[in-house]
Amino acid sequence: MNAEPIAAVRPRNRRQLIVEAAGKVFSERGYHAASMEDIAAAVGISAAALYRHFPNKYALFAECANVMVDRLVAVLDEVAPDAAPADVLGAVTRVAVGHRASGGLYRWEARYLEQEDRRLLRAKFARVVARVSESVRADGSVPRAELRAAASLGAIGSITTHHVSIAQRRAEDVLLACALRVAAADPAAAGGRARLVELPARPVPRTRRAEILAAAIPLFARDGFAKVTNGRIAEAVGLVPSAIYRHYPNKVDILAAACLQAADLLAQAVDRNLHEVSDPHDAVVALAATYVAYSFEHTALTSVAEAEVVGLPADLQQPLIRAQREHIAVWEQQLRLARPEVDPRQARVLVHAGFGVVVEAGRRLRWQDTPEHRGAVTALVVAALGLG
Repeated sequence: MNAEPIAAVRPRNRRQLIVEAAGKVFSERGYHAASMEDIAAAVGISAAALYRHFPNKYALFAECANVMVDRLVAVLDEVAPDAAPADVLGAVTRVAVGHRASGGLYRWEARYLEQEDRRLLRAKFARVVARVSESVRADGSVPRAELRAAASLGAIGSITTHHVSIAQRRAEDVLLACALRVAAADPAAAGGRARLVELPARPVPRTRRAEILAAAIPLFARDGFAKVTNGRIAEAVGLVPSAIYRHYPNKVDILAAACLQAADLLAQAVDRNLHEVSDPHDAVVALAATYVAYSFEHTALTSVAEAEVVGLPADLQQPLIRAQREHIAVWEQQLRLARPEVDPRQARVLVHAGFGVVVEAGRRLRWQDTPEHRGAVTALVVAALGLG
């Protein structure tokens, strides 16, 4: 007599496994490029089984976008109210590093949340910033606790945006030390504000192709690439939609052009501001000031390039990936010359942490472009790199 087949046992944490797998897929491919079939395959279940847990892709995405900040709120609720910054930021660091592959959606992809869901996510993140601010405000001699808190969280959260191979415990140590330096830094430090930065002039659209690109960038930045139609771009330029195709075969070619423009402008800025700078410490400060100035000057362009590059086809991504690696290599070289004790992996993690400081500090300042704001963020980046 044949034995009855043993029914497959559904894991009790199936929903959690789905969210973890989905977070990775969304992070790697972007919201619109990811499919429920891709996510189901990553979990090892059928799409039909996936729909038993989530009614549609948006519902799954919304949970993924919230999962990191929910974890941060939960872990900070367990930290004593009078805990030192090292304890507060240490708790945040362990969560971020432990979930680096799936935890970064709140940073860029959250633009695809519906308005109310986006508002709730921001409220949760504000709660995290407020909790960190409480711990760093203890030293009343250093101003702008909220800015320092947001910047320190940006340094920690940067681990979710790159793939530098580094052991989990070591990553925690590097990022915690980095975040503590940022939290203790004086945003009014004179070093960042005193440096003059020369940026390439804003591109003037002198051709129809350039006009299309200039019109598309702010639309992509505000609404996300997938939501912007060629019709809306054409309307902004004063064209009929069919005219777009004479200049760009597909909408994705407009996005690729925007990302290449961002990379080119940044490369030009670095070349100008490192010219004749021989001291490594000064070179790192110049790099920080340049990146900050560039980010404030070209906010829409940089946000498009950072957020949307994952949605490009592989062949269009390659030149952008090369440009980013070349840019980071310049930072790594100068940082290791200025801090010989830092090895290559640690240097790359710190460079990305500096970028994270710019993103979150810039957002906290609403990207209001003033010399004071540029100087404050530059001072925080320099502190993140250990050169304050």
